[in-house]
Order: sequence, then structure tokens, then C-alpha cells
Amino acid sequence: MALRFQIEATSGAARAGRLITPHGEVQTPVFMPVGTLGSVKGVPQ
Repeated sequence: MALRFQIEATSGAARAGRLITPHGEVQTPVFMPVGTLGSVKGVPQ
């Protein structure tokens, strides 16, 4: 599995780009929440 990151634009320390995976592309910056075991247990079913 190959992952690539392509920088599209920069401004100071900020940058915008694309994360390219075999399944598709993700425009960055992106909010990507992570469901840890503790946070998932706290969600009512």
C-alpha cells in the first residue's frame, strides 16, 4: 500500500495538500476524529 502526500499551497507554517491512497484522495487540512476504545464505550447504544 503506497501513501503519497502532495503539497498544493503554503502560507507561512500552514499548508494545503492532498493525501493520496489506493482508495482515493483526501484534501488537507481535514478534521479526522479517532474513536478510541474509551470514547466508544462512553457512547450510548
